[in-house]
Amino acid sequence: MTTAGPDDDTRARRPGVSVRTRLTVATALLVALSLASAGLLVYTFEDQRRAEEITAEIDQEFAELDGLRGGLDPETREPFVSPEQLLRTFLARNVPDDTELLAGWWDGSTRSFSFGNDEIVMDPSFDAAVGPLLADNGTTVIETPEGRLQLDVQTVRFGADGGEGALVVGTFLDRARSGLLETMRTYTLVALVLLLLVTAVAAWLSGRLLAPLRTLRTAAESIGETDLSQRIPERGNDDITALTRTVNGMLGRLETAFVAQRQFLDDAGHELRTPLTVLSGHLELLDPEDPAEVRETQELLLDEIDRMSRLVRDLMLLAKSERPDFLHPEPVRLHRLVSSTLAKATAMGPRDWRLDASSREKVVLDQQRIAQALLQLADNAVKHTAPGQVVALGADTDGDRARLWVRDTGRGVPAADRGRIFERFGRSVVPRGDEGFGLGLSIVGAIAAAHHGSAHVEDGTDDQGAPCGARFVITLPLVQPDGDGDDSRDHTGDTRTEATSDGVDTTDRAPFAQALPPTTPDPTQHSKETEETWRGS
Repeated sequence: MTTAGPDDDTRARRPGVSVRTRLTVATALLVALSLASAGLLVYTFEDQRRAEEITAEIDQEFAELDGLRGGLDPETREPFVSPEQLLRTFLARNVPDDTELLAGWWDGSTRSFSFGNDEIVMDPSFDAAVGPLLADNGTTVIETPEGRLQLDVQTVRFGADGGEGALVVGTFLDRARSGLLETMRTYTLVALVLLLLVTAVAAWLSGRLLAPLRTLRTAAESIGETDLSQRIPERGNDDITALTRTVNGMLGRLETAFVAQRQFLDDAGHELRTPLTVLSGHLELLDPEDPAEVRETQELLLDEIDRMSRLVRDLMLLAKSERPDFLHPEPVRLHRLVSSTLAKATAMGPRDWRLDASSREKVVLDQQRIAQALLQLADNAVKHTAPGQVVALGADTDGDRARLWVRDTGRGVPAADRGRIFERFGRSVVPRGDEGFGLGLSIVGAIAAAHHGSAHVEDGTDDQGAPCGARFVITLPLVQPDGDGDDSRDHTGDTRTEATSDGVDTTDRAPFAQALPPTTPDPTQHSKETEETWRGS
């Protein structure tokens, strides 16, 4: 098996870049990329638009030259007869922009030009650049002390002997784009300021949003291995709050499982100590040579093993009651549930078994678990009553709650013991011959709690309504909060007879108790499963 060395542990504990930093950097990079992309698009579109404007201005100059050529010389009122005459007149009438240069070419060189561009036009490189363009009215760009200069040429000809000339339009590209460059510089400064502002806001906002996670981590670190009772504060109503609720729910489930496991181990260790001591003592003192002693010890040990098995079974049932799959709820008619449970309970002992008021309401519950709880209460009533005394089962509804009960006319439960008897191993007056462990009523309470209900005991009454005995009541919601099963009810007031498989009329009983004849238990009538449901707790 490979074990982690010190280097692995160091790597695992080495702090990395925090989520806040990563969010801030990612936001800053995204904003910077967006601003840069926007600036690049603006520059590209504006540069293309400026280039189109320059081309339009040049075309306008050439169009004005063509228009002037088709007219008359303002001085002679005669048509132009030479390129020199046409170009001088054009240059005299047109004043170029700051970004333009106008020059006239004839007789093999530049002869006239706009004011203020002497140094550029008189440079031999200017004529050297213009000359090759005359043949096809071309375009070129040269470098000058004023920056790049774009030269565009429009040739003019006047017959075979009139000569040839050309209008040269120069555009200072750096000047033409200076406004765009200034705008982009301003945009860059504004973008940098905006980037810093967005980064600062992102750092503050991410820190604020991640504060619950830091609280979550701090609270999680403070939770010990044996103390899962702490919970993380829930603030707000966002994804972090939802995560907090999920973690708190997980901690709740872990705490429940941990407490159930610890309680199971504590209870098992406490209650198994005595029977194990008995087993060990008898085995140590056993004389294997004495057959009678061996048989007697065997019977005693088997009885102790049976008691331990019942104890473990009850403890496991209590532990399972905390699990989400403990129940399998479904719609159940209360009168069918109580009637069938009463039929099973009559085998427990010769009592005056009765069925009290039984509602036809439909309730969503786990039929087997509730029947198990009612049989446990019936077994408890048998233990605390004498033959011939009344033991009755019943059920009714009150609003959105259902009540199922088992009452008897026995000695009752002292008020001081009514809360304690539903605790594990909690007992009141123990009748003679009762070998239970005090887990029966705690199982009933666990089954009721699993249904989001409760169990309690109150004073019972006899047939005349006088206080007598005890009544154990299980209160349940008509519909389980998780929505399992069908929550449909019978609101039609239908009181038609419903026949069960044995042909018994199960029409709603009147509120008064209906007596059933005392029954003598027949051991051959109940199965092992039914017996294990109610015996010995």
